[in-house]
Amino acid sequence: MARTKEFDPDAALQSALELFWQRGYEATSMSDLVEHLGIGRASIYATFGSKHELYLKALDRYQAQLPDLLRELSQPGPVLPAVRALVRRYADEAAGEEQRRCGCFITNTAAELAPHDPAAARQVERNWDQMETVLHSALVRARAQGELPADRDPLTLARMLLVLLQGLKVVGKASADPARVRDAAEQALALLD
Repeated sequence: MARTKEFDPDAALQSALELFWQRGYEATSMSDLVEHLGIGRASIYATFGSKHELYLKALDRYQAQLPDLLRELSQPGPVLPAVRALVRRYADEAAGEEQRRCGCFITNTAAELAPHDPAAARQVERNWDQMETVLHSALVRARAQGELPADRDPLTLARMLLVLLQGLKVVGKASADPARVRDAAEQALALLD
């Protein structure tokens, strides 16, 4: 008779996400995962597969936050205030203490794994494609509503904002100067005027 799981796989996945996010893939051993999740190695393998598969599942979970971004930028009414609020929120998060510890899980994965791990690179690209699409759609709407000057290209602005948001996370993780990310965000937002 098969034994039933004595742990909540959803909670274990969330816990793994937090550990990978704090330490990165290479610095997290299976022993670390066993200790942090409070479940046996065999249970981890049986439920999630290898450490790499668990990491990719944690990355999927992290990426599930994107619908919140879509909701924020697709509300009726003026669009640019929502775009500005999003960029400023990223800057504030990047300047905060939590950011200095963890950074952005997607950005961390891009730097650590994407150059040599095709599966991780695909997930990073998928996330960036989705973010770019959401930003592009919002900026197309902003231009149609007359908020964005007609000579501004929504696609290139969306790409610039995507790179800015990711860059804020990198700089915020390494810099002790919160003004660095906040000033950069405000300068980038001036391009929307």
